[in-house]
Amino acid sequence: MNKKIAFLFPGQGAQAIGMGMDLPARWPSAARLFQRASEILGYDIQQLCAEGPEEKLNSTVYSQPAIFVVSAALLEILRQERPSLSPDVTAGLSMGEYTALYAAGWIEFDDALRLVQKRGQAMQAAADASSGSMVSILGLDEEKVRQLCTQAAQGQVLEPVNFNCPGQIVVSGHKEACQRAADLAEKFGAVKAVPLAVAGAFHTVLMEPAARQLSEALKQTEIRPSDKVKVIANIDASYYSTPQSVRDGLVKQLIAPILWQTCMERLLREQVEEFYEIGPGRVLTGLMKRMDRKAKVITVNSAEAFASLPGE
Repeated sequence: MNKKIAFLFPGQGAQAIGMGMDLPARWPSAARLFQRASEILGYDIQQLCAEGPEEKLNSTVYSQPAIFVVSAALLEILRQERPSLSPDVTAGLSMGEYTALYAAGWIEFDDALRLVQKRGQAMQAAADASSGSMVSILGLDEEKVRQLCTQAAQGQVLEPVNFNCPGQIVVSGHKEACQRAADLAEKFGAVKAVPLAVAGAFHTVLMEPAARQLSEALKQTEIRPSDKVKVIANIDASYYSTPQSVRDGLVKQLIAPILWQTCMERLLREQVEEFYEIGPGRVLTGLMKRMDRKAKVITVNSAEAFASLPGE
């Protein structure tokens, strides 16, 4: 019996200047992908990844397409280098879910990239219209984090939104409420509170305007379910089943919590034996090791990574 394999894709925050730049010179398919992406986006995405500036690459409008394109280039090379390696299931953290849908064959590259670009623009616009922030709370369980949010909110929006792994929950909401949560966190027993360098209160009701814009874009996008590769949804750890379920999930994702830990725990329960994190950085590898130290996670984030892939 073949072992079960999952491909995982990172979301916003994985970006870094230089990411993916060792790929185009060695693999013409990667060079073509960057070129096509630049045509769709209307700017030179390869130059942005190579040179920044960092402030621009870190902005929501640019970081999301950049991570998607680098992840897609790594996936393209993986398919060339290991043609027999195919996933049973894919998953992506927040924005990474678009890469997961592309990798599973549910959405074409051009369409997925246009959606990611629209998503980043819409989220930035919603962030500009509301004063929001996010803070990572380390060392507290869900109940304690909810108590912290209740005390720190003071009538403003503040809620836990990213359930990444045991002991790491991100809260999101109005900037002042996030600051109060950061100040109060240690009193609740947190190891520390880390403010995140993001534009706004993602995954809360403050993103409603972005959700409406994204919903319109998704109505125009062709989505074709695959009976070969399953895609697990951030919002409830269920498997997408229809085009409409994908549209609903991607819209809801902007205003609802990301249940990454629940998704990964389901895959572990269902005996997925190998996880491949495909994209810049190694955030998802670290999160998985916090859930199950014995889990086999192969990080595919550079040209060098292909030399050390497990054999056929």
